[in-house]
Amino acid sequence: MAKEKGLISPNDFAQLQKYMEYSTNKVSDVLKLFEDGEMAEYLQGDAIGYEGFQQFLKIYLEADNIPNHLSLALFQSFKMGHLEDTVENDVVCLSDVSCYFSLLEGGRPEDKLEFTFKLYDTDRNGILDSSEVDRLIIQMMRVAEYLDWDVSELRPILQEMMKEIDYDGSGSVSLAEWLRAGATTVPLLVLLGLEMTLKDNGQHLWRPKRFPRPVYCNLCESSIGLGKQGLSCNLCKYVVHDQCAMKALPCEVSTYAKSRKDIGIQSHVWVRGGCESGRCDRCQKKIRIYHSLVGLHCVWCHLEIHDDCLQAMGHECDCGLLRDHILPPSSIYPSVLASGQERKVSKTSQKTMDDLNLSTFEALRIDPVSNTHPLLVFVNPKSGGKQGERVLWKFQYLLNPRQVFNLLKDGPEAGLRFFRDVPGCRILVCGGDGTVGWILETIDKANLPVVPPVAVLPLGTGNDLARCLRWGGGYEGQNLGKILKDLEMSKVVHMDRWSVEVIPQQTEEKSDPVPFQIINNYFSIGVDASIAHRFHIMREKYPEKFNSRMKNKLWYFEFATSESIFSTCKKLEESLTVEICGKPLDLSNLSLEGIAVLNIPSMHGGSNLWGDTKRPHGDTHGINQALGATAKVITDPDILKTCVPDLSDKRLEVVGLEGAIEMGQIYTKLKNAGHRLAKCSEITFHTTKTLPMQIDGEPWMQTPCTIKITHKNQMPMLMGPPPRSSNFFGFLC
Repeated sequence: MAKEKGLISPNDFAQLQKYMEYSTNKVSDVLKLFEDGEMAEYLQGDAIGYEGFQQFLKIYLEADNIPNHLSLALFQSFKMGHLEDTVENDVVCLSDVSCYFSLLEGGRPEDKLEFTFKLYDTDRNGILDSSEVDRLIIQMMRVAEYLDWDVSELRPILQEMMKEIDYDGSGSVSLAEWLRAGATTVPLLVLLGLEMTLKDNGQHLWRPKRFPRPVYCNLCESSIGLGKQGLSCNLCKYVVHDQCAMKALPCEVSTYAKSRKDIGIQSHVWVRGGCESGRCDRCQKKIRIYHSLVGLHCVWCHLEIHDDCLQAMGHECDCGLLRDHILPPSSIYPSVLASGQERKVSKTSQKTMDDLNLSTFEALRIDPVSNTHPLLVFVNPKSGGKQGERVLWKFQYLLNPRQVFNLLKDGPEAGLRFFRDVPGCRILVCGGDGTVGWILETIDKANLPVVPPVAVLPLGTGNDLARCLRWGGGYEGQNLGKILKDLEMSKVVHMDRWSVEVIPQQTEEKSDPVPFQIINNYFSIGVDASIAHRFHIMREKYPEKFNSRMKNKLWYFEFATSESIFSTCKKLEESLTVEICGKPLDLSNLSLEGIAVLNIPSMHGGSNLWGDTKRPHGDTHGINQALGATAKVITDPDILKTCVPDLSDKRLEVVGLEGAIEMGQIYTKLKNAGHRLAKCSEITFHTTKTLPMQIDGEPWMQTPCTIKITHKNQMPMLMGPPPRSSNFFGFLC
């Protein structure tokens, strides 16, 4: 069926998106190569053949070996009419191809509208005729269908938009008319990837949503339809049909207090519908939602009530079960209101408020509710496939949207500035280990008066730090409200962080760039880094083959097995020397292919190279601390057997690896651990040949050098509560 419609399959589209996620090129840059650059030889008028199409994909997706079935399916999807089995003499329109990919890539909707218009304005006169506009809209419809939109609803919206554009019936459209119409067509803007900013002017934060249960439009109150798509506001859960979005009532959510009377006391903000539990929180009776839009929900405390129960509800809102984390609007207000200046609530004053550029948060002051711990949330929407984006949307509703920051859009600096003087606040990082490292490094540079403790919601593939902090190996769609309640019961631990200084020797060889100057998790040289380097290169070439944690483990095991055949790091001790706190580490009696330096007891998605420890009598942490008071270096094998890794003891664990097979066995948990070499507070490596190395999972090839690892500082982190006992008689323990 997909081929009859000229569409690629859902699996092919998902594979294409994975390639685009790793690519940094823009369609406009690739297009220049075909129009007047080195790829011009493939251009046939405004068309390209299959060979030219393959070159387009190769350059745009930055991949040398795109699967033939994917490039062929894509090429045929752009062909008009009957699809042939051969493509030797077929061509596709380069404008159609460029338009399609430009709609999928990131960027501002207005830029996409202008770029796609100019693609079809071949004579550059700023005018499109109706047939050219139809071709442009066809590409938009194709993208919408791939993204699982209901195009039967989008088509009439775009057709209505075209009628409004062509007001004189001339059949032609100017660039200005096209941009004006596109900027006021909400479903089209959502499709193009609109990223709205919080202006508190009644503007909804729309996102497309497909509903698995009966839902009713807040505007026309008719059913959206089971399994159909509509638009939902991230702020207030206001739901509408695509075609009703332009007429929707203003969003009732205000994210900060606009007058003195609103400061300090938060009121309920009731919105019709959105009662997902189906039960009234006041009278505990069912809220029937079978035939109409009924019930009210508060966007701050998330209570759901009958219309008839509204009179019995108090005016004041306590922000419900998540009050410890929420900054209600009554706690955020313009700095000018705190200066003693009186300000009347009027249209003029509102305009003044909007002119303060509140998106930078420089004009707002925070006075949190007493005995609460406001949460600053950073989300990497690219982490975990589409999970990162969903987590961003959910937190925008559960908390005040001004607490939630999209790292790809804002970076971490804006959030840290906004929360700089907020007492008792916490930070939640939603992403992988790389995202966590980015946030910790930014906190270092921010010079905060008090450093807030950091928790992790693991969205990456390895998530080693999250595992050690008891936040799990990966978010799988669990209830975020429950995770926030666990965060309330977490405790602060101070995690060591280590500086890495790489001093290269003067050689003709060139090294790869060193990825980081700070170790949060681990550092390794040799076989382990060699496997990681091969894994990294292969994942960049074939990203679609690394789209799950299980696949990653299988690939890693395969690389470990093949590495054992070549043994590129055999007799590693002949290529390096190791000093711990200034004392040489004797490796003469060992045959090693790798050395790992651990700050946390987890690598590559849960592998513990240090292994389990035979716990001695007494408090293990106390024993570790006692040893540390008398010896910064521990190399005695008997003492090392009793040492338990501690991310707060200002010492590193050093482990030797005998080969790739051993590494693969540890990774797949067929073997317990490597060879314990030492615990120390400082370590130096001297290498005499080019070796693979890695820091926190990021590998590189390093020419002969000296590497010094020293203690940098400690960062307050939040350790999750212990896992609940699964034993039925756990309460007796």
